[in-house]
Amino acid sequence: MNPSLALPAILLCALAAGCGGIHSLVPPQSTLAEVRDRMGRPTDIRFDSQGNELWEYATGPTGEQTHLVRADKTGRVIDVAQLLTPEQFAKVVRNVSTKAQVRELLGRPSEQQFFRGEAVWSWRMRISPQPGYFSVRFNSDGVAVEAMVLIDPSGDNDRDRSGGRGGRG
Repeated sequence: MNPSLALPAILLCALAAGCGGIHSLVPPQSTLAEVRDRMGRPTDIRFDSQGNELWEYATGPTGEQTHLVRADKTGRVIDVAQLLTPEQFAKVVRNVSTKAQVRELLGRPSEQQFFRGEAVWSWRMRISPQPGYFSVRFNSDGVAVEAMVLIDPSGDNDRDRSGGRGGRG
């Protein structure tokens, strides 16, 4: 290849590669068909109380992001949101939030465990600069009784920030 054409070609390829991600979606111009073309198969599809279709893209279990694409009944994207944020975590209310409500707020958990007969759900997250978990413990009635942030001092998540094993599938 002609050296004078190499840089523009590389830049064009980089630009094209960047067009395929979640950040390239433009509400209300983008459609669910475009979302599937760019993002692949979602990790979950569900509907909200208004009948909007919700497509979840979780990067767990080692990823630190879960994006939610909300589309109206015509298949037009309404909004795209990152679910694993401090603002979303703050919406989990002790002795009020149910498993279903927490699932709607944060998407699928990275891990589900039991401790003394109670379910504990955790989501991988990053508290700059360290990785950690946001964990919610539920009582036997499925109500959140504790929510906490746990820092991972090992920093093992640095090995794979792309989402690793869980991915889009």
